[in-house]
This record gives sequence, C-alpha cells and structure tokens, in this order.
Amino acid sequence: MSKVATRFAPSPTGALHIGGVRTALFNWLYSKNQKGTFHLRIEDTDKERSKEEHKIQIINSLKWMGIKHDGEEYIQSKMIGEHVKIAKKLLANGDAYKCYCSSEEIEEQKKRAKQKKIPYVYNRKWRNISDDQAPKDIKPVIRFKSKIEGTSIVKDLVQGNVEIENNTIEDFVILRNDETPTYNLSASVDDHNMEMTHIIRGDDHKINTFKQIQIYEALGWDIPQFAHIPLIHTIDGKKLSKRDNSSTLDDYKKIGILPESLRNYLLRLGWSYKDKEIFNLDDSIKLFNLEGIGKSPSKLDMSRILSMNEYYIKNIEENILYKKLKEYCEVYKDKIIEEKENTIKSSLIFLKNKAKTLEDIFNNSKYILNDEVTFDDNDKKLVNDEAKKIIHLFKEKISKLEVFDRENLEQIIKGLIELNNTNFKGIGQPLRIMLTGSKFGPGIYDIILSLGKKEVIRRLGNIR
Repeated sequence: MSKVATRFAPSPTGALHIGGVRTALFNWLYSKNQKGTFHLRIEDTDKERSKEEHKIQIINSLKWMGIKHDGEEYIQSKMIGEHVKIAKKLLANGDAYKCYCSSEEIEEQKKRAKQKKIPYVYNRKWRNISDDQAPKDIKPVIRFKSKIEGTSIVKDLVQGNVEIENNTIEDFVILRNDETPTYNLSASVDDHNMEMTHIIRGDDHKINTFKQIQIYEALGWDIPQFAHIPLIHTIDGKKLSKRDNSSTLDDYKKIGILPESLRNYLLRLGWSYKDKEIFNLDDSIKLFNLEGIGKSPSKLDMSRILSMNEYYIKNIEENILYKKLKEYCEVYKDKIIEEKENTIKSSLIFLKNKAKTLEDIFNNSKYILNDEVTFDDNDKKLVNDEAKKIIHLFKEKISKLEVFDRENLEQIIKGLIELNNTNFKGIGQPLRIMLTGSKFGPGIYDIILSLGKKEVIRRLGNIR
C-alpha cells in the first residue's frame, strides 16, 4: 500500500472555522501517526469570495496551532485547466453529457420537488438525447452520468458501512456553461493528482463522497479511503455557524487561549483514548487513531475550553508563559514596556493564579503596567473616612520599614486589625482599591511586594 497521505482543503472565503481546525488536526495527526505526509490545498476557485487575506489567515492559523503541512501549498485555481481536461475526457468516454436545461427549468423542477416534499433530483432530461437535437443558442453544462440502478456502499473508517440508493444521486454538474469546474470534479482530480490515500472530512460531505467515487471509477483511478467526522454543534445542540462568537480561531486567540490547550481540547472533541484527558504533542501523535472518533456530533463547550486553558497556564514553564503573554499583548492589548518586564516576569507566579486566559493575566497585571491608578466609582466609595485613616497609618508604618518583606507587612497589618477593631478585609480591601483601582485582583501582599515600597507610598499618597 502507498505511504499514507492526507490533506486539508479549506476555501479562503473567510476566517478559519473551528470545525476546519479540528479536521486539519485529525488529518495531520493521522498522517504523523502513520509516518505519512499531510498537505494543504487552498480551494480558491470561487473568484468573487476568495481573498488573499483569508488564505494568509488560514496558513498562519494552522501554523499557530502547530499544524505544519508538508511541501508547498497546493493552489487549486492553478489546476483548472487539468479539471476541464478531465471533464471533457469523461464526456468523450460517454461518462458525462451536455445538458441544455435553462436555469428557469431547473428552478421549476426544484419547486415541484418542494411541493411534493421530496428531495430534488435533476430529471436527467438530456441524458440520452443526441447532440444533433441540441439547441444552437444555449451553452450547455456538462453533467456526470450517475448510476441509476442498485446501491453503493462506502466503507467509512469512522461511520462503518454507509449505503445509498444510486437513483437518489443526481446527474451532477461537473463543468458549468462558462467552462469552470464544480467542487466534486475539482476535488476528485486534485485528490488523485496529489496521490491522497485517505480523505478525512466532515460528515456533511458524505453525499459528495458517493459522487466522487463514481468519478474515480469512471476514470479507472485508485479510490482513497474515506472517514467522515461528525460535525461540531453548539452547547444547545445546534450546528455551529460562523455567526457564533466561538466559531473562528481568531475568537480564541483574541481572548488569550493557548494553542496547546486548544489543540488538546479539539483532539478530545469527538475522539477519546481510554480515560486520558491531557495530551502533549508527542502523545497526540503516538496515540491518535480513527477508531477513537465517535459517531455522534460533539458539543463545543466554552467552559471546558477555559478549564483546559487554565490547566495549561498553571503548568506551563513561566518563561514560555511570559513570552506568550508578551506576544498576546503586542497584538491585542498594549505592548509591555521594557521597564515593566522584570516585574511582570517575577509576578507571574501569582498573576496567573486562577487565570483562565492570557487576557485574565493581562487584567491582573494592569496595576503594574499602569503607573496611574484609575478608580471604579463604586469601589472608591468603599474608601470611607475610617478606611482613609487606616491607609494613612499603613503608609506611615511601611515608611519606617528597613526590611520590606512579607513577614514585616503581616506584622503591620495584624497590628492595624487589632488597633482598629476590624478584620483582614477591613485593611486589605481599601489598600487594594488605592493600589490597583479595584477591590478585585491578586492577594494584597503580592500587590504590595510587586510594586515595591517607593511605589506603594506614592500611590497611597493619592488619597484625599
């Protein structure tokens, strides 16, 4: 058998969809597991909707996920001449025919099928009419002669045997009347020319698979193996669409989801290996198989993605985490200035505490990044006259400290609690508001020590 070769074939008509990312991931992992190759085909034959920026976004998104294709990108639009040639070969061999039906006729057929509540299938009007009966003033489309009798079976590597009545597959168009090829022709020709051994894609392509196999058979080509993955649904069980806020890879990047955690989550979305949940890259390649893919749609669960991301943030080496935070801020937030870098690095141990995203870490870091504190009006109201008195006392006491460390700070706060007959919150909350602008955030000792004595005194001096 040939060396395993798979492909991912997106259309550059929009941002890369999360379902497409998972399809690419499964193809890539299967190829790597089988010591084969993985290829990227850009299906850019829709001239009006295909955009160069979408192509670049797709390539960069896959790279960000760690999914690297072998060889150069295969650009479908460069192969149109080959597709047309094959369409005409099928016509010459009697496996296709010219159809002169007008668009109005086709619409009328579709309307009648809808009224009868049956699936539309082209009525094959021109299938057996000779060319000399053809109208001279109409440019025909070319339709493939699909099988009319019997049944066809696809031995699906995920779904098992899938059977269909041949008469339900219409004589589908392979070449439009402007001589542009259709998807099923182009995909078949490209997959053959690229020597693909396995076609792994969404199960919404099942009907296309039956059509493409007939093209392969008509041309005497080796037929690849097929695997159809159930689609991804929303948490409510509806089909995920591009209108959903969590549908594209960019939706995850801009809130600070790590590629490692998203890759791990998508691997487990519809695939399992025993009861294992966490997969590093080596494990993913070593353990992936098609047998572990389920047959039912998977539900995209944002809370589970955030939980997975929190695990990766917690366990990643801090130097690597800082690098990712810095890159994230440069693209989506404010750039971390050089003077703040060492403080952020040394503070990551607590800034990442309970953070589910890089955005959470950025928000926890704002009090370090911003020299001037801006106050939430509701929080500012909590700094009443009693709290101001406590802040003045705290400021006086730390001014006299020779050793500015946690132990001495704890002693000061303990003394203030006793002196003012209050509790830890009564001291910590107004201090946190004055130092960060919010009652929420890291622990008060972490805040004070990360800012340093001089900066704490400066910020507490803003009280009026």
